[in-house]
Amino acid sequence: MSSLFVLSYRRRLASTVTRAAVALVAPLLAAACSPPSQPPEPQTAEAVAAPSPRPDLPAVVFLGDSLTAGYGLAEEQAFPALLEARMREEGLDLPVVNAGVSGDTTAGGLSRLDWIFRQRVGVLVVALGANDGLRGVPVAETRRNLAQIIERGKSAGARVVLAGMKLPVNYGPQYRSEFEAIYPELARQYDVPLVPFLLEGVGGVARLNQADGIHPTAEGQRIIADHLWPVLAPVLRETAKQTEATGLTTVR
Repeated sequence: MSSLFVLSYRRRLASTVTRAAVALVAPLLAAACSPPSQPPEPQTAEAVAAPSPRPDLPAVVFLGDSLTAGYGLAEEQAFPALLEARMREEGLDLPVVNAGVSGDTTAGGLSRLDWIFRQRVGVLVVALGANDGLRGVPVAETRRNLAQIIERGKSAGARVVLAGMKLPVNYGPQYRSEFEAIYPELARQYDVPLVPFLLEGVGGVARLNQADGIHPTAEGQRIIADHLWPVLAPVLRETAKQTEATGLTTVR
């Protein structure tokens, strides 16, 4: 799998949540990669990986946090790699980039777009916001960041797919309601496909999460991939079709 970043901190535990807090969070959301003990290291030129072997083809970029990075698992077990395998089975040869960073927030994802758009991006899958919610970031700030990510993606010519997130009940009904409403509202505003809840069928299911109660197991990642594919597949096919029309080979 091609990659934009060498993430030296990808192996760090993306959680400052205590066991007691995890017990409260798990019933609804065994989710979302709470912040690491240190802030993410700044991206530098040295952190950018080698370019795709097919830089002429638009990449499929998964912009997310440790859920996307596949924390605690081999790279090939993370849902971006699983979706790439499905793409290859269908003959879709667009390059795939796992731009998941443990502990990342919507602000962090927004700050990384300059690096991401150093290559041509055909599809941008935005799976951010979990850490914003767990940190209690103001809803307006999270919404603003996500809106800017979508706008930047569209301006760069990418098709954007938005993955939603939910919060545990101990965050209070008003905050949870306002936070969860961000995703369908933005999907309607910008007319982008929406996956309502990234962790559907995985969050809160003990056997599908690692010992920390937060990060999905390999089986949990497979379920996430299964959940994403019906929304993502039509976007991928349309991107490949459009790319074929330009004379570039993306389908075997």
